[in-house]
Amino acid sequence: MRYGLPRSTSPSPERRCRRRTSTFGLPSDTESDFEEPRTDSDSELSSPSSLSSDSFCYESESQVPPPAPRPKREPRSPAEQRHAEDTVAAIRLRTRYHDPYEEWEKQTRKDAFHTARRAQVQTRLETQRRRTQRNTQELQSLAAMHTAQLAEVQKQLATLQVRQQVEVNKLVSSWQEQDKTFRGRIEGVIRVEEEKLRAKLEAERKTREEAERKRKEEEERRKVEEEVKRKEEEQAQRQREAEAAAKHQEEEKERLRRDKLDAEEQGRAQLGMSLAEEDWVHARETLKNLKAGPMKTVKGNKLLKSQWSAIRRQITPKIGQLTHDIDSVTRITQQLIDTICPSERLPPDIYFAALSSLAKAILLQAETEVTAEKRSAIPLAMVAARLLGTLEGFPDIFFAKLVQRSGGWPVPSVIPSTDSDGTAWNELERTKAMGYRTNDGQRETLSDHIMRVSGMMRVYFLILAAPVPQPLDKMFQLPRFWTFFARMIGDERLLETAVAAQVLHAALDVGGMEAKFIWGNQWVKMLELLYEGATTGIGGVAGKLVGGQTPEGKAARVRVQLQIERIMDATSLR
Repeated sequence: MRYGLPRSTSPSPERRCRRRTSTFGLPSDTESDFEEPRTDSDSELSSPSSLSSDSFCYESESQVPPPAPRPKREPRSPAEQRHAEDTVAAIRLRTRYHDPYEEWEKQTRKDAFHTARRAQVQTRLETQRRRTQRNTQELQSLAAMHTAQLAEVQKQLATLQVRQQVEVNKLVSSWQEQDKTFRGRIEGVIRVEEEKLRAKLEAERKTREEAERKRKEEEERRKVEEEVKRKEEEQAQRQREAEAAAKHQEEEKERLRRDKLDAEEQGRAQLGMSLAEEDWVHARETLKNLKAGPMKTVKGNKLLKSQWSAIRRQITPKIGQLTHDIDSVTRITQQLIDTICPSERLPPDIYFAALSSLAKAILLQAETEVTAEKRSAIPLAMVAARLLGTLEGFPDIFFAKLVQRSGGWPVPSVIPSTDSDGTAWNELERTKAMGYRTNDGQRETLSDHIMRVSGMMRVYFLILAAPVPQPLDKMFQLPRFWTFFARMIGDERLLETAVAAQVLHAALDVGGMEAKFIWGNQWVKMLELLYEGATTGIGGVAGKLVGGQTPEGKAARVRVQLQIERIMDATSLR
């Protein structure tokens, strides 16, 4: 519906109202798109006097008929009048919108001008420094030349003095040689007699000192033995008392801890949850049982080993033939299922050994291909997800191999000080348990380790978000994505490593956007904590940033920050 508004009188028929637009291309508050009725000035412009050019067919101006009167528009109702006023007010409000982009552009220009000013000052200072340095070098060169000339003069004078001194020395030495000869003969006889007397007195003194030293050493040794024995008895007594007190205190703490863990375990069991340490222990025990059971049996039997090797040789090329094509994914998945589960069922040991080889092939492909091209993780994750939902026992083995090759990051968890069975690590075992590869006793570099782990974890996160026809094992369901971030943010030891920053970036890149739509404001709060750790500090502590202070950690921290900003910007637009 359109409304006509009265127009202002115009003194000139050629006057045109220039249209002004706001930054959004909307008309200003002086414009109106409503149909306007004709005013008296418009009637005058269309009167016979202004249309004299149309009177060529009449004998005089008086014969020109007057224009037909235009029908009058009915007056607007109060509702229409209010609607027109609200529309004009809304248009004015829109045209006065404050554009943040223009403010940002002004600020950018101002910052650029300040940067140029600082660069100019630095250039002037650098020019002045070079000029001062050049003058200093010239003065030093001149001083060095003067020093060399002075040294040359002094050298000539010294040469003359040496010649003179040589002549004097020849005369003095000739006289001294004669005097020395006479004195030497006399002093030689005296020295021989003195040496004989000194040797005799020295021998007597050493004999007395040796006897005295042995007596004192014997007394000191007896005192030391008695003191040591007394201290050992006192130390043993104190140690027995301390051990008894510590044992009682430790037993009390252990009892309280067991009670607390039992209560927590009952609560987690009711909710179907587990601790990070329990997940790591489960994966570690699965790996150890796999190595001590089926793998040891297969490798110790030549017939079984040859059959297992044949299956393994079929698995590796198929994984390498994956492409970003759904037909390829379906075909290779079915081929792998047919290889692991043929019509004639494999023996259990070979079956589990084949599952181990399949998991290793997928992870090796993730280490090499995903590091070079992130998109190659998608078909690999699709194949892995379908296999996890089809092959019996494959989820536990795949997760155990993932923990073996990447450390505690899939859980995530810090590697404990002892193995899952309580035995202490040696240096090589702990290094392998942390996911590091070794070559001739040398551990891989941090950058290589970060790229390997991030490639495998990217595949793991894609498996969590992959669409599957039926639910997978709990370790490969989407809620693990939330669990991963909750455990990571809750452990400062993990956040301060460079690997954590890179793995967090891979997780946000894969599922950060989808998590925002699943968990809503709770996910936003999680991202706020992570963003604070990447900018201000973990827990608000300045200097304690995500990724640590290594070059790799700093670069990964910046990527995490940018990824969080990208997620928030994208979700706010939607």
